[in-house]
Amino acid sequence: MSIDFEALFARSPNPYVVLDRDLVIVWMNDAYLRVTMRKRDDIVGKTMFDAFPSPEDSDSHRQLRASFARVLETREVDEIALIRYDIRNPDGSMDAHYWSATHTPFLGKDGEVAYILQHTVNVTELHGLRRLRDEVDVIRRAAAVELRNRGLEEESQQLKRLLEQAPGFVCVLQGPEHRFVMANAAYRRLIGDRPLLGLRVIEALPEVVEQGFVDLLDEVRASGRPYFGSREKIALRNRPDAEPEQLYLEFIYQPIFDEDGEVSGVFVQGHDVTEEVEAEERQRLLINELNHRVKNTLAIVQGLAQQSFARAEQPGERALESFSARLSALASAHNLLTACNWEAADLRELITGALEATAGPANDRYRVDGPDVVLRPQPAVALAMIVHELSTNAIKYGALSCAEGRIAVSWRIVPAGDAGDDRPGAPTLVIDWAESGGPPVSPPEREGFGSRLIRRGLGDRGGKVELDYRPEGLRCRIEATL
Repeated sequence: MSIDFEALFARSPNPYVVLDRDLVIVWMNDAYLRVTMRKRDDIVGKTMFDAFPSPEDSDSHRQLRASFARVLETREVDEIALIRYDIRNPDGSMDAHYWSATHTPFLGKDGEVAYILQHTVNVTELHGLRRLRDEVDVIRRAAAVELRNRGLEEESQQLKRLLEQAPGFVCVLQGPEHRFVMANAAYRRLIGDRPLLGLRVIEALPEVVEQGFVDLLDEVRASGRPYFGSREKIALRNRPDAEPEQLYLEFIYQPIFDEDGEVSGVFVQGHDVTEEVEAEERQRLLINELNHRVKNTLAIVQGLAQQSFARAEQPGERALESFSARLSALASAHNLLTACNWEAADLRELITGALEATAGPANDRYRVDGPDVVLRPQPAVALAMIVHELSTNAIKYGALSCAEGRIAVSWRIVPAGDAGDDRPGAPTLVIDWAESGGPPVSPPEREGFGSRLIRRGLGDRGGKVELDYRPEGLRCRIEATL
């Protein structure tokens, strides 16, 4: 049997009017025209507020417009228990009218509201009959319920806004499949703004399955006990096509219980502590590195002290002076490395500083020449000590012991495989120290600590030192693998 619903509604004694989503009146039945005292052609095609105007700042205007807005937003039925909405009489006068209205949405194929059906009841007489207390009480209770519901809705919306703006990440998972029903902005940023709502965790975040986080959700749901994650390491994709990025999270999986005491979902809340964890790790590395460097420095100082005072090579006062000078050279090298955050030292500054520390600022007595080279901390300290010993020997016995003497220091980089030795894998730094104009030079009868320090200064760091005691001046060649 086919029913003509339009004809059915048209003959209904109850007033009905149909609005499109722009609140334009597209149809009404005769009962609606009678109760509103209007003609069809006067209101069809007009918006509700044009057909029945009211001040925009009035309670009735705001109440009616808010009800329509809730229907369009929620796609659910909305009721107004009581609203005063005055309409013009045929003679042009205005009377107070009270109404009860129900707004029912009709959805289109796209799932959005296409039309709104308004069922309107004029309750002016009921509202005005003070002697009918029961009916009045019903209206008042209905209005109070509506007010409470509206207050609850406003509180709910405010709570959603607060969660959306919370600095920590928040989401709500519903059901045994852990479907996303809510996720705030911080959570969406955490996972690269991927689609979430309505999806299962294994669909939205497949990379967390093998990491055991879905198993944890299952355990929380089965046990009803929360799970606290402390600095848990997790790999998450910031983009769908990106490699997972390692993060550290503090979070809680809190079970959500329904009225029957059963777990209906899981509330997830936490924050990203990756920067904090990485900062602590960097601090641990720095402390370990500092301990290592202090131990190395103390070992160098211990070696200098033993070699300076172990033998009676020179009087105690002169031995103390030599020891102090060597400590100054060591401190100068450390100052240079500290200025570079112990990452690298400039070779030119290192050689010039060692020369100035012993020979003074008279830079016309020595010349340095070579390309820009940076050295790692340990080779830099070793080279600083070697140059200091060479400078000290030059002042005592060599070119700097007389006014005519000069020192030339030059260096160059020999490419890998061209050094003529067994170090084909890395380039070699070659430093030449040449003295001239000083007293005649002859090899020492026995080798002192200074000479031993020069020869062994590089230790096992992939380098070697050669001393050539030529009569016209000492020559020293230093080779270090870079």
